[in-house]
Amino acid sequence: MIPYKLTREQLLFDLFIAFYDAAKHKHSKPYVKFFKKDLYNNLVKLRDDLYDRIYEEESSTCFIVNLPKKREIFAANFRDRIVQHLYFNYTHEMFEREFILDTYSCIKDRGTGFGIERLVHHIRSESKDWSIPCYALKIDISGYFIHIRKDILLKIVLEDIDKFEYKIAYGDKQWCEILDFEFIRYLTEKIVMVDPTKKCKIKSKKFEYNGLPVRKSLFFINRLCGIPLGNITSQLFSNIYLNRHDQFVKRVLKCKHYGRYVDDSYYISKDKQFLLSLVPKMTKFLKEELDLDVNQGKTQLIEVKYGVEFLGAFIKPFRIYASNQSIRRMKLQMNLVAQNSYDKIHSNISRMGMLKHYREYNTTLNMFCDIKKPTH
Repeated sequence: MIPYKLTREQLLFDLFIAFYDAAKHKHSKPYVKFFKKDLYNNLVKLRDDLYDRIYEEESSTCFIVNLPKKREIFAANFRDRIVQHLYFNYTHEMFEREFILDTYSCIKDRGTGFGIERLVHHIRSESKDWSIPCYALKIDISGYFIHIRKDILLKIVLEDIDKFEYKIAYGDKQWCEILDFEFIRYLTEKIVMVDPTKKCKIKSKKFEYNGLPVRKSLFFINRLCGIPLGNITSQLFSNIYLNRHDQFVKRVLKCKHYGRYVDDSYYISKDKQFLLSLVPKMTKFLKEELDLDVNQGKTQLIEVKYGVEFLGAFIKPFRIYASNQSIRRMKLQMNLVAQNSYDKIHSNISRMGMLKHYREYNTTLNMFCDIKKPTH
């Protein structure tokens, strides 16, 4: 067995793939057009910086979004997004092999629709097709992304990488025969430990921060905490971080019917006391192992016959509706679009495609009837 060593030529080829992944659906953006003007030389320079281990992240852009709720977003420079896609392309399949089936976010063929289907499956299995009482426990993690400890995350990711190195990847080949693990370790530390607030450009006006709690801003927390929302690597790392919790729930607590989408999780059982007994155990594990806090005020224990809300759906016996929160959000977005350009509203109707999967014909009809046409 000869460990694989990445060449400059292969790294450049991989960067071209990462560029097209990062630019997907964004080719009309000014920053993509600017980078494409001298694409080859830009990627050669990036290749050399990475290969010679002198790569440094450029400044990110910070702004506030209000939907689905007020959040602080840090958008990485496009050059750095290419590096993030490069890392994702190298590692995601390796990491995903360690995830449980009921981890749904940012994994191919395991999106929100799959997550909702799995929750229905778990409920029907535990309740004998809705024939016996059954309960759902939902536990909320306080400010998940902003409270991820980067030093703990780095330790977990590097431990997993060490574990994968000599495992079988395909056929009789080990991972170390197809990936340069020294390069992956280098990239891991560069991406995990980046401080997005350093030299960042703040796009939003000062008043737009009104209503955003200080504890939810990367500018005001421990520099060892928080990974930026939106980056493809942040989505991957968030799954790796909570995979420790997933394994604890399945292997130690023996919770058969459990699923998670980012930090939104559910636990299903016909034994109400069993579910209640999970709360202090998971609270202790999350705090001691991952330095995360459970929001006790948002912990819910629900009898499933009254309906369970998950990923924008409201699941009741033998039927599924869109949740009230999802409908309110869609109405708000549709009206915002209408006020901006009533004639172009058809281009935003795709956001309502989820309704076709639920019993929501009247809701869909009313959605268009309620759109307020601008007076100007």
